[in-house]
Amino acid sequence: MVRLSNHLNLKNKIADVDIIKILIDDGRRTFVEIAKDLEVTETAIRKRVRRMENEGIIQGYTVEINPRKLGYGIKAIIGIDTTPQKYISTIQKLKRDADILRIYSSSGDHMIMLECWFENDDELASFMSKIETMDGITDLCPAIITDIIK
Repeated sequence: MVRLSNHLNLKNKIADVDIIKILIDDGRRTFVEIAKDLEVTETAIRKRVRRMENEGIIQGYTVEINPRKLGYGIKAIIGIDTTPQKYISTIQKLKRDADILRIYSSSGDHMIMLECWFENDDELASFMSKIETMDGITDLCPAIITDIIK
């Protein structure tokens, strides 16, 4: 589990992580709003955010999507295991698949994790059938996301 602890830099009133937590919650917050919440100047926030962008700490901004509103009734996280010899080639094949939104390399229960959205169970089943026939795949484990808690 990743925990964004609030370590203060002794030279500064606020920590970068304070700003990051606000942006994770709402990436559209203005510098003025963030500064007000943290009781510092807008200039201080602007400089901190620009520095974090330049250093690669903040790599981009994104939106949260409700797939159901777009007609996708199933949001799935699919764990995949491969033979070690086929790991790289499997990832290369998966990267070309339009049904996959994100691919994560992971440790733990599965080597690769996929994020996919499907309109219904039939689409999920069809996708699973397609993936399980790929050379080197040794295990597939789908998990359906029913709700986002936090």
